Amino acid sequence: MRSPRRRKRAANRVSLSSNSGNLRMAGARTKRHGYNQGVKASASALMASAESARRLASVGIRPTAQRARIAALLISGGPRHLSAEQILAALRAGGARVSKATVYNTLNLFAKRGLVRPLSVDHDRNWFDSNVEPHYHFHDTATGRLTDVPVPEVEFRRLPTPPEGMEVAGIDLVIRLRKKL
Repeated sequence: MRSPRRRKRAANRVSLSSNSGNLRMAGARTKRHGYNQGVKASASALMASAESARRLASVGIRPTAQRARIAALLISGGPRHLSAEQILAALRAGGARVSKATVYNTLNLFAKRGLVRPLSVDHDRNWFDSNVEPHYHFHDTATGRLTDVPVPEVEFRRLPTPPEGMEVAGIDLVIRLRKKL
C-alpha cells in the first residue's frame, strides 16, 4: 500500500491515459471516491492543461494538477496579463480548491523559471505577464487593463549613466492612460 505522501503525489499529477488518449486530472475530487485518478474534465481545459504540463516540464517544473491549471490560465492562448487574485478567482470558479499562497508561490516559481514576468503596475496588486519578450505596457487606469507596447514603438534619447561597475539590465515602462477630459 502507498504511503499517504505517495498517494498525495500521485493525486497531484496530470497524465495522459495510454489506452484512451484522454487526459486525466489526477487531483480532481469526486464525492463518491475522494481522489480519483480517472476523472475527466472538459476537453478544452484538459488540452490546455496537457500543453501547460509539457511546458512546465520543459523548464524543470514538476507539473502538478494545480500548477498545470494555473499555467493553463496564464500561458495558454496567447499573451495575458493577470493578477494573482484574478487567477485565484478563475480557479475557484472552476471548482478548484487552492489557496492564495499556493497561487503566489506557483507564480513566483514560474517567474523564476522564465515562464512569466512579474509586473509592478500599481500599488493594489501584483500582475504576471505571459509575454516574457522585451516590451512595455499601456495601463488603463479606469479599467486596469494592460496592453503590450512593442519596444520599437518607444524611443529613449538618453539614459542616465549607471553607477560604476553596473550596467542596464532592462527597462520596465508603464504608460498610464485615462479618458480625455
